[in-house]
Amino acid sequence: MTEILKGAEVVEAINARVIAQVEGLRAAGIAPTLAILRVGERADDISYERGAIKRAEKLGVSVLSAVLPESVSQDELLARIEFLNADNAIHGVLLFRPLPAHIDEEAVRNSLAPGKDIDGIGDFSLAGVFTGSSLGFAPCTAQACLEILDHFGYELKGKRAIVVGRSLVVGKPVAMMLLERHATVTIAHSRTKDLAARCREADLVIACVGRAKLIDGDYLRAGQTVIDVGINVTAEGLLVGDVDFEAALGIVDAITPVPGGVGTVTTSVLINHVTQAASRGRV
Repeated sequence: MTEILKGAEVVEAINARVIAQVEGLRAAGIAPTLAILRVGERADDISYERGAIKRAEKLGVSVLSAVLPESVSQDELLARIEFLNADNAIHGVLLFRPLPAHIDEEAVRNSLAPGKDIDGIGDFSLAGVFTGSSLGFAPCTAQACLEILDHFGYELKGKRAIVVGRSLVVGKPVAMMLLERHATVTIAHSRTKDLAARCREADLVIACVGRAKLIDGDYLRAGQTVIDVGINVTAEGLLVGDVDFEAALGIVDAITPVPGGVGTVTTSVLINHVTQAASRGRV
């Protein structure tokens, strides 16, 4: 029988750690604070923002939100980031992307102070992931994948892993994080030749390619664990992953659901990064 790796159980464990960290910080006179910077009114950004605020407040982390119009100039946006960088009362900054087309996104994301880059969007933070050091923070979704595997006791050492997806948000960083944990990692994508065969060879499949139900039963075999990062909306308005969940049931040993899997854990990872940033700042 396939085990369903539900995110709620992982969230509970992370939240317990965060609450303990917050208590210690507040006892030392530090109020961990997250700043959220949003440009425009994208529905998915607003939804994530609401969830982050709710989770932060539940765990005792303060939140400051700033919304700039979609027409904001690059200089104005950079000035706002510089203001947040300089404010010692703010420990982490969440900047929503993608940014409007007239904004140089690379320049903006790299203007964020590495110590406050709690979603790992800057080159400095990504360099930390790729070198296996503690520079900055890993992207929250990539970290959420590892949190799930760790919570359910999955041993990565020596395992064959395939990451289907190559973005800097999830695919590339999570591949490096698996490699750091001594897995043997293949990075694949939608154009990989005979992708189904490559997936069947793996012990661990992490799907983050952004194509609804791309990975069906032909890609899977018994003995595998599947982490489905995909969030796709079907023509019928249903939320599905990159893996055909129904097809995977009864084949693989374990799989994360969509919704209720990686996405659920990501927000708690974000808040945990804020408290870690606040702790680093006090050393």
